[in-house]
Amino acid sequence: MHARDLMVTDVKTVAPDDDVADAFKRFARYPFSGFPVVDDEGRVVGVVTESDLVDLFEPDDETLWIPIGLPPFVDTLTYQIKPPWGDLDLGVDMVRNADRPISDVMSTDVVTVTPETDVDEVLDLLAGDDPDINRVPVVDTDGTLVGIIARQDIVRAFRDRRLD
Repeated sequence: MHARDLMVTDVKTVAPDDDVADAFKRFARYPFSGFPVVDDEGRVVGVVTESDLVDLFEPDDETLWIPIGLPPFVDTLTYQIKPPWGDLDLGVDMVRNADRPISDVMSTDVVTVTPETDVDEVLDLLAGDDPDINRVPVVDTDGTLVGIIARQDIVRAFRDRRLD
């Protein structure tokens, strides 16, 4: 069994110059947690996931670190304070990031396979130690997207083989 036997060829994608608002619409419309990002020639240039977009609304700089020195101690104690206004900032963050291009938030280190890749290699990728790999784009020799394999596609294929 090879990647071509498992892949779905009707792949929903986004473009690098699509904006964050477009990606949110796609996530609302389709039951996927990530989309390949393809250029004008159909080559995979990245992947954007729901967690990439969630990260836009959980900035690291939202936490205040306050050093407090207590005499006669020379060292200071540092306390973390999470401001309660975080929920109010969500709408502001959405407006601020809505026009931001996907190319700013996508992952560019994309793991891909070819249609001839053995199913064992695909399994190793999807069941490996990297929790961020939930789908594998299938590309031809020049990097053009021809399909995608998600974890559920592998489970479905093995289930179907058992039933045959």
